[in-house]
Amino acid sequence: MIVASNVSKSYGETFVVNDVSVTIPARGITSIIGPNGAGKSTFLSLVSRLLAMDKGTVTVDGLDVTTTPSEQLARRLSILRQDNHLTSRLTVRDLVTFGRYPYSKGRPTLEDKAHIDRAIDYLDLATLADRYLDELSGGQRQRAFVATVLCQDTDYVLLDEPLNNLDMKNARAMMKILRSAAADLGKTVVLVLHDINFAACYSDALVALRAGKLLVAGTVDHVLRPQVLRDIYDTDIEVHEINGRRICLFYE
Repeated sequence: MIVASNVSKSYGETFVVNDVSVTIPARGITSIIGPNGAGKSTFLSLVSRLLAMDKGTVTVDGLDVTTTPSEQLARRLSILRQDNHLTSRLTVRDLVTFGRYPYSKGRPTLEDKAHIDRAIDYLDLATLADRYLDELSGGQRQRAFVATVLCQDTDYVLLDEPLNNLDMKNARAMMKILRSAAADLGKTVVLVLHDINFAACYSDALVALRAGKLLVAGTVDHVLRPQVLRDIYDTDIEVHEINGRRICLFYE
């Protein structure tokens, strides 16, 4: 499990993440939700050590992320950032191969190549494997980046807005892939999501932030209640149950 205790990050006098303590359970999908500026991406970056926290601790299965050697942490936890800009011209296979760097140090073995092929197939990229990233659609590139993270073969997979650049059909397909990764591969998947209906349909747990503070964390049924959603988003939201799933509707 991931345990964050009293985690804070500020810029000047402005707290972006303010004294957040939460436990993210092992296995399954946990989605971090909240309005713009809630601190969701910053919190995910603190958990993954992409950003240094000003206060607090984060442990992953008991390993302190601030003191665990990078090579050891990279074999337990992987992250896809929101801003994935590459200056080099790479093929899909080149990109996915980077996911094996913690193991191969740039010299892929047959085992590494098997992981690479498996990740490419898992994201349905086999026909695009030798295409350059700048020749792909935004959705295809996003799948390639997710394949790179899965290729790292970590127990914990952190994804910052993985539905970026995806239309509704492809966003649904991506969430089904991540759901399968959690169920079939035993991964703990932690997502930052803006679409609360995708979060509702595919998550096991939700963490809601607002203005850098933790408002509520728990099961989908616990969090997706009208009064709780009003506190999170500062607007009225209807919650309906259809085929055993909760669906959220905004209204005036």
